[in-house]
Amino acid sequence: MPTVTEPKLISGNANLSLAKSIARRMSMHRGVNIDLVDARVERFNDQEIFVEVYENVRGEDMFIIQPTSNPANDNLMELLIMADALKRSSAARVTAVIPYFGYARQDRRTKARTPITAKLVANMITGTGIERVLTMDLHAAQIQGFFDIPVDNLYASPVFALDIQHQFKDKLNDVMIVSPDVGGVARARELAQRIGCPLSIVDKRREKAGEVAEMTVIGDVTGKTCIIVDDICDTAGTLCKAAEVLIQSGAKEVHSYITHGVLSGPAVERITNSVMKSLVITDSIEPTKQVKAAKNIRIVPTAPMFAQAILNIWHGTSVSSLFDVKTLGPIYEGMYSS
Repeated sequence: MPTVTEPKLISGNANLSLAKSIARRMSMHRGVNIDLVDARVERFNDQEIFVEVYENVRGEDMFIIQPTSNPANDNLMELLIMADALKRSSAARVTAVIPYFGYARQDRRTKARTPITAKLVANMITGTGIERVLTMDLHAAQIQGFFDIPVDNLYASPVFALDIQHQFKDKLNDVMIVSPDVGGVARARELAQRIGCPLSIVDKRREKAGEVAEMTVIGDVTGKTCIIVDDICDTAGTLCKAAEVLIQSGAKEVHSYITHGVLSGPAVERITNSVMKSLVITDSIEPTKQVKAAKNIRIVPTAPMFAQAILNIWHGTSVSSLFDVKTLGPIYEGMYSS
């Protein structure tokens, strides 16, 4: 087998700009030019997906960068077909870099005769010969156990901690981290501990199915700068209502930090018209023109973190070291300098 000189990156159509940013960042780290592998990922007239890799990948360590975001089915099939093409071309190892893992919300049976689609997707990914998965902020941590291959789950909270410490450096004493529901308390608590701030919870209850939730704030938010923390923002209904409830409960202002900005349907309009001062998301999902144009939505890059994680996997060194702000600080150097 030939000696692997550099890790090789290939991207589908889901988030090409993030893939290019990761390649640029890796080029900076390595001191050599790392480009995306030349390939075409196209559709026939009946929307069947076709992949052709133009470069030799025999014996190479391949990384496919492809979030399975909207359209989830198309992007998932692109990932699976690219993996098959690489394995049939004798790639030594194929790692799926999935910044946003779609179908993660279907991680358990909530009622009778429903599927566990996250497990089905995990089986499909493993079945193509993919040997490792790199993702970020899985909706449910137990999804790692759905795979029979190693899964590295990165966290956005160290990057959010750096951003909060930079953006709110003059009023950190007034900051309060808020979980928008009881299920997200662990995630919010972890970020609160990182920046040394108190924690509050918005408790959501429904009297009947389909009714608008009644929300209650647990904790005193009077005069506080509240920061709502969650992993996914889809239609933004719950998020915007939580922000309103916090203001009604005496909060001075409300900001939100959400890892994956799905932002479907009326989400952007709701956020623009809401009482939230700002919404910060990552670029794990390709932002639309509408998202980029929104005045109170800001995007934090994940390319530095993913580039370092890919290099660590390639070198065989620790990925969990990236969970520490002290490790991530130098990687994001310049972005959060005083």
